[in-house]
Amino acid sequence: MVKTLTSIFISFIVLFGISIFEQKFVNDTFALFTQAVLSLHDKTEAKTATFEDGTAIRSLWEEKKKSLQIWLPHTALQEVDYQLYEAVGFICVKDYESALPKIEVVLGMCDNIPYSYTFHIENIL
Repeated sequence: MVKTLTSIFISFIVLFGISIFEQKFVNDTFALFTQAVLSLHDKTEAKTATFEDGTAIRSLWEEKKKSLQIWLPHTALQEVDYQLYEAVGFICVKDYESALPKIEVVLGMCDNIPYSYTFHIENIL
């Protein structure tokens, strides 16, 4: 009985620790990516964004996405791919007016995705 209770307690502590690490990792990763996307947004508003700027953001996202796929479902990350790639395509042809809404959608997802997978009462009920 004591061994069973001890193993349950240890399992709970391990799972709790992993969940704290996961939330911190996901939030920190999206915070870094948000800063990069904000920089692209500012350049796009100023109409100075280049294809290389978009490619750099896309490369950063690809790097971060590899580790995020461990913690988040693929479908949550797939929409970021779609919107980001479309924004970079618009920047490539210098269609800044069409790229801005796509970048703003990516920024919104950078806020919503981590929040959707954190421990909040509204995410449980």
